Amino acid sequence: MTGPTSRAENPAVVTIAHGRHAHLEHQRRHLAVVAPGVRHVVVAMDDPVLAQRCGPDVVTMPAHPEGLPLAAARNAGVAEAIAGGADLLVLLDVDCVPGPRLLRRYVDAAARTDRALLAGPVTYLPEGTAVPAPAPPGGPDPFEHLTDPHPARPAPPDGQLVPGGDPALFWSLSVALTPATWEELGGFCEEYVGYGGEDTDLGVVAHERGVDLVWVGGAHAYHQFHPVSRPPVEHAADIVRNAHVFRRRWGRWPMEGWLRDLDALGVLRWGGPASDELRLADPGEGGLR
Repeated sequence: MTGPTSRAENPAVVTIAHGRHAHLEHQRRHLAVVAPGVRHVVVAMDDPVLAQRCGPDVVTMPAHPEGLPLAAARNAGVAEAIAGGADLLVLLDVDCVPGPRLLRRYVDAAARTDRALLAGPVTYLPEGTAVPAPAPPGGPDPFEHLTDPHPARPAPPDGQLVPGGDPALFWSLSVALTPATWEELGGFCEEYVGYGGEDTDLGVVAHERGVDLVWVGGAHAYHQFHPVSRPPVEHAADIVRNAHVFRRRWGRWPMEGWLRDLDALGVLRWGGPASDELRLADPGEGGLR
């Protein structure tokens, strides 16, 4: 973490989406209150309904034959934000609702740092939890009783910054950076298509180029519940393909926990960290092992 920079005056929020329309409506409703006047660029990936709903700040992204173009969509959204004059980029997943101080804390943190990925704590809301209505500025925090940040990542006290973050913990659920840092990193590698790998890749790029991962206290986001598979069996083909991209770029396998679990289920075949073997299991080859 290096010296301070000028304070951002024109931040923009970038969200990519395919479906999840109700989640996006919750997000937009809260952004209108906690970040009034801030541009919200929505990238609709193969979603014509969403493209019609989001007005002039929507970027349309066609389908990709191998899966959702998550990396390319984020790059397109950021390009649109920068073209509109954004001086701070906030990437916020469609599942996530901003806490009342998220944008303010990212702006504060960007003014205190340089060449940094800024990441706030994320709370995963339990199943059945209703997203509270946004409170007016200066009102009580509607999420205070729900705040329980993901335990695998730092959650500093409000207003505090923790530099020197482990790049392996970087995720794009909620992150902020300046356009200059974005250009230095080159955005997300668009060789990744579908689920898995692009976040880990950008974290490695940042580490290699000396861009710090800084955890930002008080920049809370709240991940809305939706069913997931653990491990993500339905994304196995994406994971295999993207893991090979990562290994070719960096010389090691990413997502080792998922690879190990999916191999144990017989969904794929992985020879381990030192092996070259990673492939989907052949028909009839599946089963626990």
